[in-house]
Amino acid sequence: MFGNDKSKLPENGEGSNKPEWQLLEKIALASTVEQRKARRWGIFFKLLTFAYLFFIFAALTPASRSVVMPAEEDHVALVAVEGIIAANSEANANTVVTGLRAAFEAERSKAIIVAINSPGGSPVQSGYINDEINRLRELHPEKKVYAVIADIGASGGYYVASAADEIYADKASLVGSIGVISAGFGVNGLLEKIGVDRRVYTSGESKNFLDMFSAERDQDREFWQGVLNVTHNQFIDVVKRGRGDRLLDDPEIFSGLIWTGEQAVEKGLIDGLGSAGYVAREVVGYEDIRDYTVTVSPFEEFAKKLGASFSLGLQNLFSQQVM
Repeated sequence: MFGNDKSKLPENGEGSNKPEWQLLEKIALASTVEQRKARRWGIFFKLLTFAYLFFIFAALTPASRSVVMPAEEDHVALVAVEGIIAANSEANANTVVTGLRAAFEAERSKAIIVAINSPGGSPVQSGYINDEINRLRELHPEKKVYAVIADIGASGGYYVASAADEIYADKASLVGSIGVISAGFGVNGLLEKIGVDRRVYTSGESKNFLDMFSAERDQDREFWQGVLNVTHNQFIDVVKRGRGDRLLDDPEIFSGLIWTGEQAVEKGLIDGLGSAGYVAREVVGYEDIRDYTVTVSPFEEFAKKLGASFSLGLQNLFSQQVM
């Protein structure tokens, strides 16, 4: 009499409470969505405020690239060429040249050391630096330029070194690689195997001659080889002009091979063995070396990283899915 009448109970445990539970579930889900939106916008405005304050600070900050202040004592000026020589690297022509100009113009600098540790890079960027060294040497004939190669001074690195009055390296340094290289891949055969039909339209029959997805043609290969040969001959002329009679009459020198510093002395690629300190002390005659390399300040590095992080944060903020 008190609970045995099961006909009045809802089937499968469901009943009049079901609509209420559905309503509560919708309310909870809506609340969660609103909280997520509020949190995202809160993060966004915090980032926006921080970025605003940061750029205000940046606008009031002096130039972020620095060159050493002029010294009051006689010294040897040093400018480093470190890493790959390219427009978007630390060893780009504009940066290196800025340091070179400051080094030459300093009244108390008695000589300039170009400290090279580079496997090469862009022939254009290397050529800019080489040309500027030669120009500055003409403007300041009283100041000699010494290139000092550390671990490696190859290809574009040696292109820069050849503008110096004298070149030095360690006995185990790698020197040379006077040549030009262009490499790539041809994957047109792969596309055929997987059944991909690539379509390319050009105005100019050779516009796509370096296209890795197209079959290589004999005339394209001959043309590009001619470009490389011209660039190589420019490199050879620069080295011969810089080294003069000191260079051994050996065609192998211009083959693209690389030698140790000890071998490079024998071939006339360098003038002697020694470090930057040795050259300053024993060759130039001054102990004091001042670094005129233009450097990126920690603030600028931080700005770059912050900008990347800020962009990534915004991307993640608005790319999240609302469930």
